[in-house]
Amino acid sequence: MKNNLPKRKSTRLKGYDYSAPGAYFVTICVKDRKELLSKIIVGTGVLDCPQNILTNYGEIANKHLQNMSDFYEDIKLTKFVIMPNHIHLLIQILETNKSNGPSGTPVPTNSEMAKFVSTFKRFCNKEYGENIWQARSNDHIIRDEMDYRKIWEYIDTNPLKWEKDCFYNSETPM
Repeated sequence: MKNNLPKRKSTRLKGYDYSAPGAYFVTICVKDRKELLSKIIVGTGVLDCPQNILTNYGEIANKHLQNMSDFYEDIKLTKFVIMPNHIHLLIQILETNKSNGPSGTPVPTNSEMAKFVSTFKRFCNKEYGENIWQARSNDHIIRDEMDYRKIWEYIDTNPLKWEKDCFYNSETPM
């Protein structure tokens, strides 16, 4: 029987050890970019900042993100923002003495970061009663302090720029 599924290109950096200590910028999207997690309300005055109001789905995601350190002592969730149809995470994998592989070597495809994202999705889905997440998440390895600061600012300002965001769906009713 021939497999007719499309061949997916890996988004992983070839040869990179994803279990290595370091900082990562991760984006987790809702399937079909449905705006289930929050609603961004734009103010009417010049100085009014947009409000990012979490839905029930967003509140559940927020709760589980806040509690993930209970399960992963070697991962620090440094910063995150829950947007209407995606979540941005700034994750730091800390130096540990653990090894992931049976031979004592790290296994990149079984990295702590991938397990963190998978566990987060599973906890949320159990409470939602359905899977709302896109199968894959996107990650970016943070290479230096300037990259880290740029991503920190991006997460901070993402709600302010929602209507210009690549995940914004102008056809979604407000």
